[in-house]
Amino acid sequence: MGIYLSSPKTDKTSEDGENERLRFGVSSMQGWRATMEDAHAAYPDLDSSTSFFGVYDGHGVYYFGNIPDRDNGFAGKAVAKFCAKYLHQQVLKHEAYSAGDIGTSLQKCFLRMDEMMRGQRGWRELAILGDNIDKVSGVIEGLIWSPRGGQSKRGEFSNHVDDWPLEEGPHSDFDGPNCGSTACVAVIRGNQLVVANAGDSRCVISRKGQAYNLSKDHKPDLEIEKDRILKAGGFIQVGRINGTLNLARAIGDVEFKQNKLLTPEKQIVTANPDITTVELCDDDEFLVLACDGIWDCLSSQQLVDYVRDQLKEESKLSVVCEKVFDRCVAPTAGGEGCDNMTMILVQFKKPVNPSTSVVDQSIS
Repeated sequence: MGIYLSSPKTDKTSEDGENERLRFGVSSMQGWRATMEDAHAAYPDLDSSTSFFGVYDGHGVYYFGNIPDRDNGFAGKAVAKFCAKYLHQQVLKHEAYSAGDIGTSLQKCFLRMDEMMRGQRGWRELAILGDNIDKVSGVIEGLIWSPRGGQSKRGEFSNHVDDWPLEEGPHSDFDGPNCGSTACVAVIRGNQLVVANAGDSRCVISRKGQAYNLSKDHKPDLEIEKDRILKAGGFIQVGRINGTLNLARAIGDVEFKQNKLLTPEKQIVTANPDITTVELCDDDEFLVLACDGIWDCLSSQQLVDYVRDQLKEESKLSVVCEKVFDRCVAPTAGGEGCDNMTMILVQFKKPVNPSTSVVDQSIS
């Protein structure tokens, strides 16, 4: 059945947690897809005053050799896992974050993911995260590498945001993966909520039962996206960039970021996120971050309505996420309800200072 299984994998991987400010539940399900390409990050205590949540939805395949086959490439799950492993670390250590500018730190660190995935070290990390290091032709050469600048043998991640030393090796000229991932991230500090998004995963807040989108689905037919794509030398065919990718922003997808005369923000596809800042108020009930496998099946308001109904009877937030999957999964393969599904549900525990406005601040 091509990219679909003969029957869906409906086993869920779930987690719950809390601190004095919030509770969260997260769950993921492979569904009908042949592989699971979603990843997520949930850190209620990124530091003593800040919570971090992120959903990453991988797509596409990068091939190590010239002939595509199932055993010599890794899918977008490697990029999604890379983001889930490193993005929050980079944000936490960024100088803008230390200065209190969460939005700028998020914007810079989305772009930083593309930089970190280049070269020998980026190639090696993606191969490991994609579970392909032992499947790659020439695996021995892939493991032969030497650190530069006094890096330790295992290449440990240090406490400095730019300490990602280059490595010498056969893949030192690796430009980055042709597969990619969306990234939708929410950072909560006090009454401030900052959302960064690149791609079509989505963040929605429920305010007195009303759904408010805190991110925009970056599709190629949006005027601002179309304008950038065409100016960078790309084209849109049947809703897809150059006839292939149906996203206008993503981390990875280096084949669409090859114009050396343009900044990363102006490439055909960019990792540059929209940034939305919200002052939370007493009316804010919960926050949802989810990949497009959910939004293909439910509108933002439909999901908020469903979650509110479930919360009347179910206290475990990950179970609510699981029930959303069961509602969305298709009875047969093909069409809506057949994608991977990942959802994070964050419920605010204590009232915060009142505010009536949602403030949208986009960093371009």
